Amino acid sequence: MRRHSALLAGSAILLGGCLQAPLKVSPDDSPRVLSRLAIGAPDPSARGTLAVRQLYYGAGTDLHRAEFRDSVTIKTRTVDGSKLAAAPDPAQAKIRKKYWGFDFAKLPVNGRVWYPDGPGPYPLVLIVHGNHNMKEFSDPGYAYLGELLASRGYIMASVDENFLNGFIRGENDARGWMLLKHLEAWRTFNDSATSPLRGKVDMGNIALMGHSRGGEAVAVAGLFNRLSNYPDDANLKFAFNFNIKALVAIAPVDGQYRPAEKGTPLIDYNYLVIHGTHDGDVSTFNGLAQYERVRFSGRGDYFKSAFLVYRANHGQWNTVWGSTDGGERSRRSLDLRSFITQAEQRRFAEVTITAFLEATLKGRRDYLPLFRDHRTAGQWLPKTMYLTRFQESSFRALTDYEEDVDVTTAGPGATASGDSLATWKEAAVPFRNRGGNMAHNAVTLGWNNRIAGDDTTKRGQPASYSVTLGDSLRQALRLSGDAALVFSLAPLDGKPGPRQPARDTTKKADSSAKKPAAKRPSPKTQPDTTPMDLSIVVHDAEGRSARVPLSRYGAVRRPLESYVYRRKGRDKERFGNVWEIVLQTYVIPLADLVPLSAGFDPAKITRVTWLFDRTEAGTVLLDNIGFASPPPAYMTDLINGRSGR
Repeated sequence: MRRHSALLAGSAILLGGCLQAPLKVSPDDSPRVLSRLAIGAPDPSARGTLAVRQLYYGAGTDLHRAEFRDSVTIKTRTVDGSKLAAAPDPAQAKIRKKYWGFDFAKLPVNGRVWYPDGPGPYPLVLIVHGNHNMKEFSDPGYAYLGELLASRGYIMASVDENFLNGFIRGENDARGWMLLKHLEAWRTFNDSATSPLRGKVDMGNIALMGHSRGGEAVAVAGLFNRLSNYPDDANLKFAFNFNIKALVAIAPVDGQYRPAEKGTPLIDYNYLVIHGTHDGDVSTFNGLAQYERVRFSGRGDYFKSAFLVYRANHGQWNTVWGSTDGGERSRRSLDLRSFITQAEQRRFAEVTITAFLEATLKGRRDYLPLFRDHRTAGQWLPKTMYLTRFQESSFRALTDYEEDVDVTTAGPGATASGDSLATWKEAAVPFRNRGGNMAHNAVTLGWNNRIAGDDTTKRGQPASYSVTLGDSLRQALRLSGDAALVFSLAPLDGKPGPRQPARDTTKKADSSAKKPAAKRPSPKTQPDTTPMDLSIVVHDAEGRSARVPLSRYGAVRRPLESYVYRRKGRDKERFGNVWEIVLQTYVIPLADLVPLSAGFDPAKITRVTWLFDRTEAGTVLLDNIGFASPPPAYMTDLINGRSGR
């Protein structure tokens, strides 16, 4: 079997009336992949030099929390969210009002703040929790991020939206709107002569972060921030227009709120999304759909990044929520044995989130290598496996497979072709859950270089897939050695059967000869077990080409199996798949290709080929092919062995 079983729990046991399967985890390559460090910047998870202070702001009337009743330093006014959220029925409305002491027309603007002891001004970061037991307050659970960020020169506020938790749905527009109402309060905090935060807040440098439903809420806030009216009721006017530069989504849901029945669109925001493979609440990487919807206009310097973290769960990002996604009752149904530790999971958050904020709010572009190729930060990251996506605003797409249904076209000015492929089709990238997809297409390519027949050693020419650039497109791109080829690819488990031998068309037909036997159907796709690699070949107009192995630019991993449930077979039964497909982004500097072929000219590139010469048979998904510039100098260090491969 390709996946090894880690029999940490011994033989299967009976628990809660269900047969518990032995623990299974994918073979871990992190000691090799994460062995080096090729970033000159300091460890972003290291505490800074600034002393940290804390305060609370809010209405000062909370019935259940002394900090929001007796310890409020800055008092705020309530806001009317009744157009955006409501209780599901009168009985729940009564219960909620009795517990909280208010209804949706008088929502409090409460927050707990960590800030540096210094004059500032400092970038402002708001973080908001997701849905949870409303009586088990979620907002204290990000103190570890607040302490770290404040010590490094940020102001962080954990926003209280516990009153939106519990038995209500369709409230994520309210969650996002509340974040913007908090920013209105922060503008007042910064301007008021009596505020202890006067002049300390850099309102031109703002980031929003959210977890679970809060992860979708930050995208909604990003949308509402630039609208003049509420999409669901234009009578509600907006006038926010804050200088929000960065959005962070932690294990987000997606599509709970759909403005005009569409996925939330975002343009010109830096965006980071992280998710765990063993998430027992949001059990598929929904944030990838939002990742695809983040677009760049070309009028600024932005990037977006996605991380799938092997063996991370949903709750360990928040110290209140902990390991039991879904609360204590989930101990009977979820398999809690395979998680990375809470400390490791939160260290990952500290590394990636702080580096992201350093890059986007403080201009520390020396942290960008972590997002382009996470191997460059191997010594910072917890030792588990990661699949990552990346795109920057300088990226010019050749194709994203959204243009039409013709597999031979590849975006304006480019064409696609295949040779000896067993599978070649375009379709939506599926999510783990049965029938779900991210509403974004990729091309599926399958091959088998073995020739069918009794001679099992016979091989044909390696299969290939190429994208060819027309003259006008090549001139428009203006490529040079400072550019990089960028694409995203994911191996699948599929292994097509051997190709049929070519017919000999030179022989004359013999009417007396026996008719050939009917062609047998190709064998069904079988799961593969072999490591995968392939070659990337770039051709120029003078007939020169340069070839590199894909594995030189990142691990080429088959889908990582994750088993969320205790009961044997439950994952397959519920989701249909025991893995999530996440395409890995590869960034290949064209400067690396020049020494490989005498006279090779990046300015004259005419074709890029994915040559399936390093693995006999397999299937991959390929997407988002294009060029970006300039590539970082660190890539040369990576190739020369100064980072893990």
